[in-house]
Amino acid sequence: MWLWLIGLCVAVAVLCLLRSEYEKKHVVAERFTIRSEKLERPETTLVFLSDLHNNEFGPDNETLIRMVDAVKPDLVLVGGDMMVCKGKTGIDVPLKLLRRLAARYPVYYGNGNHETRMNEERDIYGDQYDRYLEKLKGMGVALLDNKSVDFGGDIRVTGIDLEEPYYKKFRCGVLTRDEIAGKAGRASDEKFQILLAHSPMFFDEYRGWGADLSLAGHFHGGTIRLPFLGGLMTPQFQFFYPWCSGMFEEDGKYLIVSRGLGTHSINIRLNDLPQLVVVTLKKGD
Repeated sequence: MWLWLIGLCVAVAVLCLLRSEYEKKHVVAERFTIRSEKLERPETTLVFLSDLHNNEFGPDNETLIRMVDAVKPDLVLVGGDMMVCKGKTGIDVPLKLLRRLAARYPVYYGNGNHETRMNEERDIYGDQYDRYLEKLKGMGVALLDNKSVDFGGDIRVTGIDLEEPYYKKFRCGVLTRDEIAGKAGRASDEKFQILLAHSPMFFDEYRGWGADLSLAGHFHGGTIRLPFLGGLMTPQFQFFYPWCSGMFEEDGKYLIVSRGLGTHSINIRLNDLPQLVVVTLKKGD
């Protein structure tokens, strides 16, 4: 009896590991639609990339690029953590991807905790962050490190940098709407305000600041997604956290949380396919 149970457990574990390896290399595009009276154009399409962590879908991310091209977006938004910055890092994979995307589309880039770590821990990473930024700028990518840029006459995109205390495990820092304004300035009241904010933990503060749409990642969908329960665990060791993946609405303000495109320390995905987020913004209430 015990041998049978042990064999069954081993077989299930092997199947889960094989499925995880499959999922890590198979990205899906998922679409969301948001309407707003602030929008002037009938329709604007954006794609949102987050948490690549040096993952590749085909050689030089050819599969991912083809998926973006199939959408024909008006703009590409990047939510950070495009590399792995833990002890050592490499920036070639995201640079190759972004170079090709920036040649086709306007690309706006918000930092995640891995970019922030590379910038803050210069005793480990030297000037790699500066070199990364220089290469991005050379491609025409707009880095929104506590900065804003207008797209057309009706959309403003703002990126906010969150320091390491906001990503701490167990004792996360508290972010206020005034602190967001102190970092990135005031939100636009007239334009449709998009906020690139890597952590989804502060949705109340984002919308209180004035974000019509907040785009986040960081939680990798919860790593393992269980039916009816959602994501099992976030990188900050929160279990079944409600804002792990999907679109959420409060008082006409929206948060979309990407499951991300890669993994790093917990190198597992189960029932949690990598995700290319496609958002269609439409004029109207």
